[in-house]
Amino acid sequence: MTDDLGLLHGGDYNPEQWGPDVWREDARLMREAGVNLVTVGVFSWARYEPSPGVRDFAWLDEVLDVLHAAGVAVDLATPTASPPAWLGHRYPETLPVDVDGVRLVAGSRNHFSPASQVYRDHALAITRDLVARYAGHPAVRMWHVGNEFGQVCHGDESAARFRDWLRTRYGTLERLNEAWGTTFWSQAYGSFDEILPPRRMVYHVNPTQALDFRRYSSDLLLDLYREQRDVIRAADPDVPVTTNFMGFFPLVDYWSWAGDLDVVADDQYPDPGDPHAPADSALVQDLVRSLGGGDPWVLMEQATAAVSWREHNLTKSPDRSRLESLQAVARGADGVCFFQWRASRAGAERFHSAMLPHAGPDTRVHAGVRRLGADLRRLRPVVGGRVEARVVLLFDWESWWAAEEQARPTARLGVLDQVRAWYRPLWAAGVAVDLAPPGADLTGYDVVLVPQSYVLTEDAALGLEAAVRRGASLVVGPFSGVADADAQVRPGRFPVLLRDTLGVSGEEWVPLPDDGVALAVGADLASAAAASDAPRATTFGELLRSDGAQVLATFAEGHLAGAPAVTRHVPAGGGAAWYVGAVLPEAVLAGVLGRALDRAGVEGVLPGLGDLPGVEAVRRGGLLFVLNHGGSAARVPVPGAAVDLLTGEVVAGEVVLAPSGAVVLDPRDP
Repeated sequence: MTDDLGLLHGGDYNPEQWGPDVWREDARLMREAGVNLVTVGVFSWARYEPSPGVRDFAWLDEVLDVLHAAGVAVDLATPTASPPAWLGHRYPETLPVDVDGVRLVAGSRNHFSPASQVYRDHALAITRDLVARYAGHPAVRMWHVGNEFGQVCHGDESAARFRDWLRTRYGTLERLNEAWGTTFWSQAYGSFDEILPPRRMVYHVNPTQALDFRRYSSDLLLDLYREQRDVIRAADPDVPVTTNFMGFFPLVDYWSWAGDLDVVADDQYPDPGDPHAPADSALVQDLVRSLGGGDPWVLMEQATAAVSWREHNLTKSPDRSRLESLQAVARGADGVCFFQWRASRAGAERFHSAMLPHAGPDTRVHAGVRRLGADLRRLRPVVGGRVEARVVLLFDWESWWAAEEQARPTARLGVLDQVRAWYRPLWAAGVAVDLAPPGADLTGYDVVLVPQSYVLTEDAALGLEAAVRRGASLVVGPFSGVADADAQVRPGRFPVLLRDTLGVSGEEWVPLPDDGVALAVGADLASAAAASDAPRATTFGELLRSDGAQVLATFAEGHLAGAPAVTRHVPAGGGAAWYVGAVLPEAVLAGVLGRALDRAGVEGVLPGLGDLPGVEAVRRGGLLFVLNHGGSAARVPVPGAAVDLLTGEVVAGEVVLAPSGAVVLDPRDP
């Protein structure tokens, strides 16, 4: 990446909104705040090309020289996320068409169809000229393609590209008709030309057609990214190229994208009013780290205080902003950046917080930015460090898409809800977690968690079976292994491909009443159930039978009365496999996951951490990060003696953390 800079600190910078005098003031204030990287040019296309074919780069020449002189490196963006108004006016076919067939207009951002060849030609033209001018410029230390890719178009040009994608995927109409199950509702196609994107229809869309359109849309955007990335690499091969992901973003499959980025970057905007935000942010950060194969990543955007796009925009204190930044570093980030450097006077984000607020540098927010810059300089030893995990949680975009298509047993069983619920007890216990798609190599992981994998391929099932055979603990959640890669239900008792591994099988998917269903919990989970007053399964359950597994909990009433809700199977000579056939109370789910961890000998980074609500502990390389997200001070026992890199003080045996407090302990220099 840019290791010589240390930990990256900065944010989006939009100098086109200001004049040269402000640029020089900004550079001075950036240097004083410890800013060493800014992203420039994300929304500059109209300034670069005010009319077709005209180029105005002179202002950017000056901006880059000013920043370079101040010691601020630049992540230079291609401006292609927001075309100038003249492009849509002259070429309306470049504008996107929504699911209702309405062509949208310019005037916001992201107003382009990724399928439009005219748009792509103009995007490549401005990219080529930008790169030709600035490749090799000493300020440019990273390239940034577009911004927050996620555009979808249902227009005719997109339909034509969709048909080409389908021809490549299936080869023949016979195979497509088989995969889409078009004997249902007389949907059979006699020509690829008959196929359209899933636009507004009279009733439900064919679920496999919808899944394939999602796959196609993600691939189309990836192709768009690659076009511009390749132009950059041809001219400037030694400078890394990235774009900004958005965590669990539903419109792009980041597993399929990650290998095309030199550095994985992500935008994160946790809600200050959400009590689960610290754990859920950690989950996103573990995902982003895993997308890069464990390599360091960059937090490309976050807010210093409040955003402007929620209905009610709660703000966060500088202390909380600092804590969230340190959390990202703890979980593998080598860069912490914000949107944006200077607050915009005009436009839709005029009330979005910034590193430099409207009120100027003599503010709490800017003081917090300067403090964070100093913290990050002190944390230079963390650069390049990795987070090592023995637990892996499986998550897959394609399965997520298929699981939440129309006409399923319940719309209340959300994939991300399950993933978050399963992750939170591990976060609270200080257990490091990687994420991976089903079918990934699971070697080296002692615990494998599958909260919900609706689509499960034969290869993925064999990988889970192999993990258990070599001694791993496997835990599988409800509505898993239901469908194949075509989103067609696998016939037989579910989960068909895992029945032998799990020792349990099911015959009905059963949405539960609003007040849930009582559970009868056996001795193995009794202590966990005791923490949940009269435990009840909610939302969803399954009618199961044991095929050799030990039953740990049953449904105590209703349609599922007497049926297993939680089971454990211990194959001869292998590990163990738990199956969770319901949405469990938090304490009972934590108990199940805790048994799987115990059997595998996996412990949290600090003993007793689960008794300190809101306290997070992560080991990155040889450093131990301890962060207090709670509302009160916490006494945290820590092993041995170490130096807190944030203060230089020696810590031994215990640390007292104020709310939003943090330490980064280096035991190598006590």
